[in-house]
Amino acid sequence: MTSKAIVSGKPVPAWPKDALRVSFGIIWLIDAILKWLPGFRSGYMGMIMGEAQGQPGWLHWWFSFWVNLQHSEVAFFAYMVAALETLIAVAVILGLARKITYISAVTFSLLIWATAEGFGGPYTSGAADIGTAIIYAVVFAGLLALMAYSGPARYSADYYLEKKISWWWKLAEIRRPARAQPVTQQPVPATTALTTEPATGTPAATALPLAAGPAGLSGPAGPQGPAGPAGPIGPAGPAGPAASAGLVPAGRLSA
Repeated sequence: MTSKAIVSGKPVPAWPKDALRVSFGIIWLIDAILKWLPGFRSGYMGMIMGEAQGQPGWLHWWFSFWVNLQHSEVAFFAYMVAALETLIAVAVILGLARKITYISAVTFSLLIWATAEGFGGPYTSGAADIGTAIIYAVVFAGLLALMAYSGPARYSADYYLEKKISWWWKLAEIRRPARAQPVTQQPVPATTALTTEPATGTPAATALPLAAGPAGLSGPAGPQGPAGPAGPIGPAGPAGPAASAGLVPAGRLSA
């Protein structure tokens, strides 16, 4: 997965959601550190018993259950609350097992809101708000919804663990991240092609298959060649007939 998401055709960087997660984790860590101080352990039970006062009758059983459960082991439950808040803060900052962490944090915040904060006490006289833990629960639910929408977080431990451990996405993601499928190159059939050597800075010419063209016109006849050599002398012909009477022989003309 790339580090940018596309929303409405505009590139949106993915780091703001991670910055929101880390910032809220730091706030939660500060709150967890305060839980380790002696003042929290000393006033833990009194805080829960104080919230039970003034609750409507149909909620008495709920607060009585938690008071009786923790009354004998106040220190144990106080340390457990501090440890749980610390673990949640570290997991949120690192981006570790985000799905499990967010769901656990929502449940834990609602439990704190329903016990130590007395449901915010909106039905009591002088109530000015509904408590802070319910706001924490809403923020964690928002982070869970944002994670389901945007997918894996680039700046988180889950991003690297999912590459090493095949089943880790079950703890970190709402649904299994899509993996990039390798592209298989199809073989190209061999064909006789005509290619043109590309010039510098110009794309290569498209290869074209060879095809027989139409026959061209015949050219003009060439000049006549020189005459050949004379042939050999033929044999002598037969002697002619004797001269007729009255003709002067050739020998008398000379006398």
